[in-house]
Amino acid sequence: MKESTLPDHDDPADEQNSSRQRILHATAEVLARNGQTKLSLSEVAAQAGVSRPTLYRWFASKDDLLSAFGAFEQRGFDAGIAEATAGLRGSERLDAALRYIVSFQRSYSGVRLIDVEPGAAIARLARVIPVMRSGLERMLPGPNGAEKAATAVRVAVSHYIVRSDDADQFLAQLRHAVGIKP
Repeated sequence: MKESTLPDHDDPADEQNSSRQRILHATAEVLARNGQTKLSLSEVAAQAGVSRPTLYRWFASKDDLLSAFGAFEQRGFDAGIAEATAGLRGSERLDAALRYIVSFQRSYSGVRLIDVEPGAAIARLARVIPVMRSGLERMLPGPNGAEKAATAVRVAVSHYIVRSDDADQFLAQLRHAVGIKP
Protein backbone atom coordinates (compact mmCIF):
# COMPACT_ATOMS: atom_id res chain seq x y z
CA MET A 1 0.00 0.00 0.00
CA LYS A 2 1.08 3.54 -0.58
CA GLU A 3 2.26 5.47 2.42
CA SER A 4 0.38 8.64 3.30
CA THR A 5 2.42 11.75 2.83
CA LEU A 6 2.61 14.28 5.60
CA PRO A 7 1.44 17.82 4.87
CA ASP A 8 4.00 20.44 3.86
CA HIS A 9 2.59 23.05 6.21
CA ASP A 10 1.46 23.34 9.79
CA ASP A 11 -2.33 23.21 9.41
CA PRO A 12 -3.57 21.14 12.40
CA ALA A 13 -6.59 19.88 10.42
CA ASP A 14 -4.28 18.43 7.75
CA GLU A 15 -2.09 16.83 10.40
CA GLN A 16 -5.12 15.19 12.07
CA ASN A 17 -6.44 13.96 8.72
CA SER A 18 -2.97 12.65 7.93
CA SER A 19 -3.00 10.67 11.19
CA ARG A 20 -6.37 9.20 10.30
CA GLN A 21 -5.11 8.25 6.83
CA ARG A 22 -1.96 6.66 8.27
CA ILE A 23 -4.11 4.65 10.69
CA LEU A 24 -6.32 3.39 7.85
CA HIS A 25 -3.32 2.47 5.69
CA ALA A 26 -1.72 0.73 8.67
CA THR A 27 -4.94 -1.21 9.25
CA ALA A 28 -4.56 -2.79 5.80
CA GLU A 29 -1.04 -3.93 6.62
CA VAL A 30 -1.97 -5.35 10.03
CA LEU A 31 -5.06 -7.09 8.64
CA ALA A 32 -2.96 -8.71 5.92
CA ARG A 33 -0.60 -10.10 8.57
CA ASN A 34 -2.97 -11.02 11.37
CA GLY A 35 -6.54 -11.05 10.11
CA GLN A 36 -9.55 -9.34 11.58
CA THR A 37 -9.96 -11.49 14.69
CA LYS A 38 -6.39 -10.92 15.84
CA LEU A 39 -6.30 -7.26 14.80
CA SER A 40 -4.63 -5.34 17.60
CA LEU A 41 -5.30 -1.61 17.92
CA SER A 42 -1.88 -1.27 19.57
CA GLU A 43 -0.23 -2.86 16.53
CA VAL A 44 -2.21 -0.61 14.17
CA ALA A 45 -1.13 2.46 16.14
CA ALA A 46 2.51 1.33 16.07
CA GLN A 47 2.34 0.56 12.33
CA ALA A 48 0.82 4.02 11.71
CA GLY A 49 3.38 5.76 13.90
CA VAL A 50 0.73 7.26 16.17
CA SER A 51 -0.05 6.91 19.85
CA ARG A 52 -2.96 4.80 21.08
CA PRO A 53 -4.77 7.95 22.30
CA THR A 54 -4.49 9.36 18.76
CA LEU A 55 -5.95 6.16 17.34
CA TYR A 56 -8.79 6.27 19.89
CA ARG A 57 -9.46 9.91 19.03
CA TRP A 58 -10.40 8.72 15.54
CA PHE A 59 -11.76 5.25 16.28
CA ALA A 60 -13.43 4.41 19.60
CA SER A 61 -13.25 0.66 19.07
CA LYS A 62 -12.00 -2.09 16.82
CA ASP A 63 -15.46 -2.26 15.22
CA ASP A 64 -15.35 1.49 14.48
CA LEU A 65 -11.92 1.09 12.90
CA LEU A 66 -13.00 -1.88 10.77
CA SER A 67 -16.13 -0.07 9.63
CA ALA A 68 -14.13 3.03 8.68
CA PHE A 69 -11.54 0.84 6.98
CA GLY A 70 -14.22 -0.81 4.83
CA ALA A 71 -15.48 2.61 3.73
CA PHE A 72 -11.88 3.77 3.14
CA GLU A 73 -11.19 0.74 0.93
CA GLN A 74 -14.38 1.28 -1.04
CA ARG A 75 -13.60 4.98 -1.61
CA GLY A 76 -10.11 4.07 -2.79
CA PHE A 77 -11.40 1.44 -5.19
CA ASP A 78 -14.10 3.77 -6.52
CA ALA A 79 -11.57 6.57 -7.02
CA GLY A 80 -9.27 4.18 -8.88
CA ILE A 81 -12.07 3.05 -11.18
CA ALA A 82 -13.09 6.66 -11.81
CA GLU A 83 -9.52 7.65 -12.64
CA ALA A 84 -8.98 4.61 -14.90
CA THR A 85 -12.18 5.26 -16.84
CA ALA A 86 -12.14 9.06 -16.95
CA GLY A 87 -13.03 10.40 -20.38
CA LEU A 88 -13.71 6.96 -21.86
CA ARG A 89 -16.98 5.66 -23.27
CA GLY A 90 -18.51 2.32 -24.16
CA SER A 91 -16.32 -0.75 -24.39
CA GLU A 92 -13.13 1.31 -23.86
CA ARG A 93 -14.50 2.47 -20.51
CA LEU A 94 -15.53 -1.06 -19.53
CA ASP A 95 -12.16 -2.49 -20.57
CA ALA A 96 -10.34 0.18 -18.52
CA ALA A 97 -12.46 -0.78 -15.50
CA LEU A 98 -11.61 -4.47 -15.98
CA ARG A 99 -7.90 -3.67 -16.30
CA TYR A 100 -8.15 -1.67 -13.07
CA ILE A 101 -9.80 -4.62 -11.29
CA VAL A 102 -6.91 -6.88 -12.33
CA SER A 103 -4.32 -4.29 -11.32
CA PHE A 104 -6.03 -3.61 -7.98
CA GLN A 105 -6.26 -7.26 -7.03
CA ARG A 106 -2.67 -7.94 -8.00
CA SER A 107 -1.28 -5.02 -5.99
CA TYR A 108 -3.64 -5.07 -3.03
CA SER A 109 -1.97 -6.30 0.16
CA GLY A 110 -5.35 -7.23 1.67
CA VAL A 111 -5.73 -10.02 -0.86
CA ARG A 112 -3.88 -12.32 1.54
CA LEU A 113 -6.64 -11.93 4.13
CA ILE A 114 -8.24 -14.96 2.48
CA ASP A 115 -5.20 -16.99 3.62
CA VAL A 116 -5.04 -15.47 7.10
CA GLU A 117 -8.72 -15.45 8.00
CA PRO A 118 -11.02 -17.02 5.40
CA GLY A 119 -14.24 -16.46 7.36
CA ALA A 120 -13.67 -12.71 7.64
CA ALA A 121 -12.66 -12.53 3.98
CA ILE A 122 -15.84 -14.33 2.89
CA ALA A 123 -17.94 -11.95 5.02
CA ARG A 124 -16.24 -8.97 3.37
CA LEU A 125 -16.85 -10.48 -0.06
CA ALA A 126 -20.55 -10.82 0.75
CA ARG A 127 -20.65 -7.03 1.26
CA VAL A 128 -18.44 -6.16 -1.74
CA ILE A 129 -19.96 -8.42 -4.41
CA PRO A 130 -23.25 -6.48 -4.79
CA VAL A 131 -21.35 -3.17 -4.95
CA MET A 132 -18.99 -4.43 -7.65
CA ARG A 133 -21.84 -6.01 -9.58
CA SER A 134 -23.92 -2.83 -9.62
CA GLY A 135 -20.90 -0.77 -10.70
CA LEU A 136 -20.24 -3.06 -13.65
CA GLU A 137 -23.94 -3.25 -14.53
CA ARG A 138 -23.95 0.51 -15.09
CA MET A 139 -21.26 0.00 -17.74
CA LEU A 140 -23.07 -2.90 -19.42
CA PRO A 141 -26.19 -1.75 -21.20
CA GLY A 142 -28.40 -4.31 -22.83
CA PRO A 143 -30.73 -7.10 -21.87
CA ASN A 144 -28.10 -9.37 -20.31
CA GLY A 145 -25.88 -6.73 -18.69
CA ALA A 146 -26.79 -7.94 -15.20
CA GLU A 147 -25.72 -11.50 -16.02
CA LYS A 148 -22.46 -10.32 -17.60
CA ALA A 149 -21.67 -8.17 -14.57
CA ALA A 150 -22.46 -11.01 -12.17
CA THR A 151 -20.26 -13.40 -14.16
CA ALA A 152 -17.34 -10.94 -14.22
CA VAL A 153 -17.63 -10.43 -10.47
CA ARG A 154 -17.59 -14.21 -9.92
CA VAL A 155 -14.43 -14.44 -12.02
CA ALA A 156 -12.85 -11.66 -9.94
CA VAL A 157 -13.86 -13.38 -6.71
CA SER A 158 -12.38 -16.66 -7.97
CA HIS A 159 -9.09 -14.91 -8.66
CA TYR A 160 -9.22 -13.35 -5.19
CA ILE A 161 -9.71 -16.71 -3.51
CA VAL A 162 -7.26 -18.68 -5.66
CA ARG A 163 -4.75 -16.12 -6.83
CA SER A 164 -3.13 -16.68 -10.21
CA ASP A 165 0.19 -15.31 -11.38
CA ASP A 166 -1.21 -14.74 -14.87
CA ALA A 167 -2.72 -11.24 -15.03
CA ASP A 168 -3.27 -11.55 -18.78
CA GLN A 169 -5.39 -14.69 -18.30
CA PHE A 170 -7.37 -12.99 -15.52
CA LEU A 171 -8.08 -10.02 -17.79
CA ALA A 172 -8.98 -12.32 -20.69
CA GLN A 173 -11.49 -14.13 -18.48
CA LEU A 174 -13.07 -10.86 -17.35
CA ARG A 175 -13.29 -9.64 -20.94
CA HIS A 176 -14.90 -12.91 -22.01
CA ALA A 177 -17.43 -12.66 -19.17
CA VAL A 178 -18.63 -9.25 -20.34
CA GLY A 179 -18.32 -9.93 -24.09
CA ILE A 180 -15.38 -7.66 -24.94
CA LYS A 181 -13.05 -8.74 -27.72
CA PRO A 182 -9.42 -7.89 -26.88
